[in-house]
Amino acid sequence: MNEDRAKGNWKQFKGKIKEQWGKLTDDDLDVIDGKREQFVGKIQERHGIAKDEAEKQIDEWHRRNPEFHWNV
Repeated sequence: MNEDRAKGNWKQFKGKIKEQWGKLTDDDLDVIDGKREQFVGKIQERHGIAKDEAEKQIDEWHRRNPEFHWNV
């Protein structure tokens, strides 16, 4: 997947991500920019949960949204 498509994919899913993790800000989402490791860290920070729990939540969300692709 080229970079432009990956970035478009991220923009498309921002709303769904904010529904799941309401404490994430628009600035957080700009920093995350579709990168999994940044996503895990911001969820930990904003929601006060452990890394393994954040990863579990992301994995569950991704199973429900298989058309989402991580930016690399």
